[in-house]
Amino acid sequence: MPEEARESDLLRQRRANFEELIRLGVDPYPRTFDATDTVDALVQAHSAKTGEDLDGAPITTRCAGRVLAIRAFGKANFLVISDGRTRIQVYIRQDALPERDFSIYKLLDFGDYIGVEGQLFRTRTNELTIKGAKLEFLVKCFVPLPEKWHGLSDVETRYRQRYLDLIVSPESRRVFEIRSRVLASIRTFLNSRGYLDVETPMMQPIPGGALARPFVTHHNALDMRLYMRIAPELYLKRLTVGGIERVYEINRNFRNEGISTQHNPEFTMLEFYQAYSDYQALMVMTEEMLSFVARESTGTDQIRFGEHEISLAPPYRRISLREGARLKASETLGVAIADADLRDRERAAGIAKQLGLDVQRSWGAGKIATEIFERLNQDDLVHPTFVYDFPTEVSPLSKQRPDDPDTVERFELYIGGFEVANAFSELNDPAEQRRRFEAQLRDRAAGDDEAHAMDEDYIRALEYGLPPTAGEGVGIDRLVMLLTNSPSIRDVILFPLMRPRT
Repeated sequence: MPEEARESDLLRQRRANFEELIRLGVDPYPRTFDATDTVDALVQAHSAKTGEDLDGAPITTRCAGRVLAIRAFGKANFLVISDGRTRIQVYIRQDALPERDFSIYKLLDFGDYIGVEGQLFRTRTNELTIKGAKLEFLVKCFVPLPEKWHGLSDVETRYRQRYLDLIVSPESRRVFEIRSRVLASIRTFLNSRGYLDVETPMMQPIPGGALARPFVTHHNALDMRLYMRIAPELYLKRLTVGGIERVYEINRNFRNEGISTQHNPEFTMLEFYQAYSDYQALMVMTEEMLSFVARESTGTDQIRFGEHEISLAPPYRRISLREGARLKASETLGVAIADADLRDRERAAGIAKQLGLDVQRSWGAGKIATEIFERLNQDDLVHPTFVYDFPTEVSPLSKQRPDDPDTVERFELYIGGFEVANAFSELNDPAEQRRRFEAQLRDRAAGDDEAHAMDEDYIRALEYGLPPTAGEGVGIDRLVMLLTNSPSIRDVILFPLMRPRT
């Protein structure tokens, strides 16, 4: 029988079962079910008990779940129900149920939700089971679940129909439970250190705080162009100007960029700012925070990502950006490259050309050095590594080193071969900030659509005085990828952006 015809027959049968339930007088969409236990709690509480224990101290339960298996052996019938975390078997006998309840059982399909009441016991095969005494129909599943309900092999279906993925894949649910614990543990860590959890605008008149292309929208009542935020940074630092010395936000950013295993246009970031600190202090704090979060969310700070065993316990390796680019370029080209070569625009461009990198006319030596580093080094940064001291050209909001104006006090943390965090000592000189914005405007005029816009109000805020401050952004999605050994960012976002089906 063709697959389409078979599926159509299954749908008709499920619909017929539903109509028969209605003829029995069953409410097809009941409003409540008074459960005493979840399946997970029930199994956790009683899985260690023997059959003798359960017979000696009878336990009656009312729980609900989705039907994932139906088996019949003569007069003995079995269901397997799940609450999404754990499964339990239900024993069904016609002579133990009211006639109406047994009729409900006969009309059940895989995927239906039911409520069951009964006593716990162990079968001859020692499986913890509910001996059904009452059965309630809760909702019909009209669309057949995948035959192999323990998982979906079609990755695109997993992303497009996350509800189906969660039904059939306990591992998928585990990922999102860990994600929830990650967020909770980050808040615990920061709150315990006196940070204030805040919310800042997601629609902004000027997109700022990062070098990225924004999404554009329009407010009709104000007839005003707005941008979906690319970062909350400039608003959070305004709060530090206002006297909130430790502040953070966990929320969405939106960047109009490509999609990859590490990029989704809508993603979650933690950003935090700490007055009277610099980027060196945040390196230490970041080590402590990620180790704490890993232990709280997964039970250990020793993780596996792909083929690699990675320790998130402090301390982490540290290397400067130009040093990393210089060493790797020297190794790749087989020639000695000096730090000065990466600070001279023409020499840096020549090195990039030898490495097969396309250099845009608007790029200075700092941008070229950064591109060399990212091309040559990024895949090797599997174990936690702080890459620090970035060129000023690519860091318009960072404070320069006092001994090196071409370098800013900034670091990026790499784990698993990709960037997880970005931090710096904040630039708090309003005159220098204006000069940096003006340089970015020149880059924009030269064709760089990711260059930073001018933000006069932010400069005005700096004129009121931003104390010495260090700030950091941590990619929550990428952190969860690491902690759950997920190869794609889409695995850790419940509803990732997908191209429409044609």
